[in-house]
Amino acid sequence: MAHTAENEAAGKKAGSTFQAKTVKGEATRQKLLSAAEEVIGSKGYFRTSVVDITLKAGVAQGTFYVYFPGKQDIFEQLVRDLSHNLRREVSQALAGAKGRREAEEKGLAAFFSYVKKHRNLYRIVQEAEFVDEELYKWYYRRLAKGYVHGLQAAMETGEFRSLDAETVAYALMGIADALGMRWILWEEKDVPKSVINDAMTMIMEGLSDREGR
Repeated sequence: MAHTAENEAAGKKAGSTFQAKTVKGEATRQKLLSAAEEVIGSKGYFRTSVVDITLKAGVAQGTFYVYFPGKQDIFEQLVRDLSHNLRREVSQALAGAKGRREAEEKGLAAFFSYVKKHRNLYRIVQEAEFVDEELYKWYYRRLAKGYVHGLQAAMETGEFRSLDAETVAYALMGIADALGMRWILWEEKDVPKSVINDAMTMIMEGLSDREGR
């Protein structure tokens, strides 16, 4: 294990991983996380080894253990980082939205943009169910938590019907997840604007053909 890398790592823990206390140390840590995202997203968690991750990152195997006790620890941190960064990008996109419809549309666009940059998010989150079921549940519950607050506010102002906000949050998350998988993951394309428009019409107006009643 390289002594330089040891000196760069702090003794302060964040969950099961160490936070780097120098810029160089943090850069190494992020390099390992980026490598894990790519390798695990390509090969799957159970077929990936620590050696695979360190080779991709271009660091010594011993350096890995300065920042992460083991493979499951870097996987957990990866899921948490992907969740945090996704929520941050969506939150930034919603800033200044005029009304809930605009917020929903901007939120969809931000989600699709993030998934395009992190296509391996799908496989990583799906595998979390089998690697660490509690982490898998945490990922979706954490996404839903912020969503629920926004929906409740829209219901209080009359923009949305008064429904169970958690039910609506999971339903809308499912729409975004499935559309991103259909276009970005399977086709490696942007989600067409017409698809987003139709999704927004369904979300805001429902499926009933009111004119045909």
